[in-house]
Formats: sequence, C-alpha cells, structure tokens
Amino acid sequence: MRLWSLHPKHLDSKGLVALWREGLLARKVLKGKTKGYRNHPQLERFRDTRSSNLSIDAYLHHVADEADRRSYQFDRSKLGAVGAADTLLVSQGQLAFEWKHLRGKLEERDPGRAEQLADFNSLEAHPLFKVVEGAVAAWERP
Repeated sequence: MRLWSLHPKHLDSKGLVALWREGLLARKVLKGKTKGYRNHPQLERFRDTRSSNLSIDAYLHHVADEADRRSYQFDRSKLGAVGAADTLLVSQGQLAFEWKHLRGKLEERDPGRAEQLADFNSLEAHPLFKVVEGAVAAWERP
C-alpha cells in the first residue's frame, strides 16, 4: 500500500488508479471493515488525526479531483461527505524519498513524466499535507 504524500498530479495513470484503489482499501481498514492491513505503517498518520475517517475521505477527494481533471470516472459515492479534516504534516525528507521512489517507477512506465519530475523543487505535496523540515518518516519502510 502506498498512500503518496506527493500531489496526485505527479502520478501517471496507473499510479493514480492504484492510489485510488489503495486509498479505498485504507479507508476500509480505518473503518474496521477488513482484517488485513490493520497494522500497515502508512495508516499511522491518518490514525493520528482527530478523525481518521474525515482525513482519509479528504485525502481521497483530492485524488478524485485529479481524476476529474483527467476525465477519469472515480466513484465518489464510495466516500463520505467532504468535511473539515486535519492538515497532516509531511517532512521534506519524506517527500524526497517518495520523489525518488516515484521517479524509479515512472522511468519504467512513463519516461516522459519521469523527465518532468527531474527537479525535486518543482514538486508539490498532496493538498492535505503541510510540508515541514525533517527526515524520512519513522513509519516508512525503505
């Protein structure tokens, strides 16, 4: 499961669809509706909010916004209403780690998009996140 801290606009089509599916799985886990993935480290940052359900739904609404921009059909009825979710923090080190990971995937699947991501400074975080100084997240499994 990879719940990117990077803005969904940086993902290729396969990555965006995978993020949607994995996000929906994460949503099920956070709601206690599945037995698997309950201890997945990527979910810690959502669990640390006042409402993990609001946070994951807000996260996925932003993913669906990107899908809309690309004329994809992601079913928002699978999500709750948009609410006031907590802003999550993401470190620059975590973004750099994810950038490197994504570039590797894109070099295989979509070299043109990988080239667009050549400059780390041009990257944006997912709109739910605020970027702060720091190293790779403790929950990350490099």
